[in-house]
Order: sequence, then C-alpha cells, then structure tokens
Amino acid sequence: MPERNNEFGKYGARGIRGHEAVARRLDALAGFVATPVTARRGLLARLHYLTRSEHARQAARDAGLTVTDDTLKKWLRGRRNPSKRNLERIETAYRTVRRHNVARYLLARLNREGRGTRVEFHPLNQSQVDRPRQRAVEYRTLNVRRWDRIVEAWAEDDERALDDAWVSEAVVDLGSQWGQYEYVTNIGFAA
Repeated sequence: MPERNNEFGKYGARGIRGHEAVARRLDALAGFVATPVTARRGLLARLHYLTRSEHARQAARDAGLTVTDDTLKKWLRGRRNPSKRNLERIETAYRTVRRHNVARYLLARLNREGRGTRVEFHPLNQSQVDRPRQRAVEYRTLNVRRWDRIVEAWAEDDERALDDAWVSEAVVDLGSQWGQYEYVTNIGFAA
C-alpha cells in the first residue's frame, strides 16, 4: 500500500502502530480479569471462567488448555499448582475464549446500528525529531462505521489481519495523508 512507513523512528519519532493501539483499547473494553494469573485469585477467576460450562471447556481445549478434568479439580481446590507453562496456557486460553465471547457484543456496540463510533487519532510523538524533519501531524477524529473485520481479526488474535482491516476500514478514510496515522501515540474510542 502507498504511504506505508518502512523506517519508522529513523529520525527519533516515537509511537505504536495504529492496529496495536486499537487492540489495546478493545482489550480494555473486553474487561479481562485484572488480577494476574500467578495470584491464586486470578488463577481461580480464569479457571472458573474456562470451566463453567461444557461449551467453555471445549473452547478452552481448542485454545490450547489440554489437561485432564482431575487436574483441573485439583487446581481449583488448591491441592496442586499449575506449572509456569500451564499458567501461560491458562492465560492464553482465557484471553482467547474471552475475546470470542465478547466479540459479538463489542461489534454491536461499536457499529451502533450503522451509526458507528467516533475514533480519536493521537499523532505520533515527534519531540525527539529535529525541527526540519518534523511532519505537520495533528489530532484527528473520524467516525468508523464498519467494525466487522476489525473486531473479527482482534477476536482471532491475528495481528496481520487486524492491521489490514484497520488500515482499509478506518485509516484510509482520513484522506490522502492517511499514512501519517499509521503510527500513533494513542487511539481513543468509547463504546
């Protein structure tokens, strides 16, 4: 695509890719358990979420948590503690299942029956860039009406698809200088 940055940060600009900022915001809207999985409370919250129904158990298995029911019971009762590798699997499975469960709800909130959601683009930080090399980039807002591909890519945790969806569904609508908003300090929206 035109205007893609190949050497971002070469002259000292700082920021993150726009789709990463969107993923962070969607994660915040998803409402993950705040307590870390290494704490007993965080572990129990995730295990209860992943084992509350047969559908949730199957989704956890599909997401990579393949331990026996007996082992799960021992973890829940506190008789055994998961290994570090299993803690990572629990966290990954929890986030995957939570994203899939919340995606439809978030999609309805963001699309708002075709009205869309107002998105704020906070430009990249150029404070470390020499004055002659700085771009004139300003704070912009845009109403994004098509969130389907964006939320689907986020729910699948597919970074490449999320980047493509974010650029094609939102950023190009900023006009001819959309490439200036490929990297940002923050993307803000409320749903």
